[in-house]
Amino acid sequence: MKIRFASLALVSALAATQATAADTYTFDKAHSEASFQVRHLVTKTRGKFTDFGGTIKVDPAKPEASSVEFTIKAASVATGEEKRDQHLKSPDFFDVERFPELTFKSSGMKATGKDSYDVTGTLTIHGVSKEVTLPVSFLGFVKTPWGDERAGFETGIKLNRKDYGLVWNKTLETGGLLVGEEVEVSVNIEAVKQKETASK
Repeated sequence: MKIRFASLALVSALAATQATAADTYTFDKAHSEASFQVRHLVTKTRGKFTDFGGTIKVDPAKPEASSVEFTIKAASVATGEEKRDQHLKSPDFFDVERFPELTFKSSGMKATGKDSYDVTGTLTIHGVSKEVTLPVSFLGFVKTPWGDERAGFETGIKLNRKDYGLVWNKTLETGGLLVGEEVEVSVNIEAVKQKETASK
């Protein structure tokens, strides 16, 4: 009987460990970037968002059970040209007063190769939510000289801005449009593992 109870206790302990196996990582904004580029006339204009954050739940034993959420502040858009940035913040584009955040929340993940995954989730821009699949590359784990643990990830995707209600444009006298509809988005993340808090 004692052996049976001991076995049950061991099984319960293992189940509890597995239930809390996922590690939590938060974005290190100083070493991460959320950027984009879009055609303007005959070249490409590049920009980024300077205010963003997110959380990644990493299950080392079962990567497909991992998840990610991130938020970008629309008003932090920066292209290196103040007048253009103000236009991007206006109702012609992001309309940051009405739609202050861009968000992504994963709903599923599957491996597509060694250290590569398709992460499916809901992307919300300009108040419009759509399901997208991000091809994510896992760049590895590392322990820093200062004792913390970090993980790296990167993804890139092409989006049609009109799908999210960003429709402003101008027709050129020679034909064509001033601003392209396809936007190339790139996200590179260095995330810091959060220390477990002792239960009371």
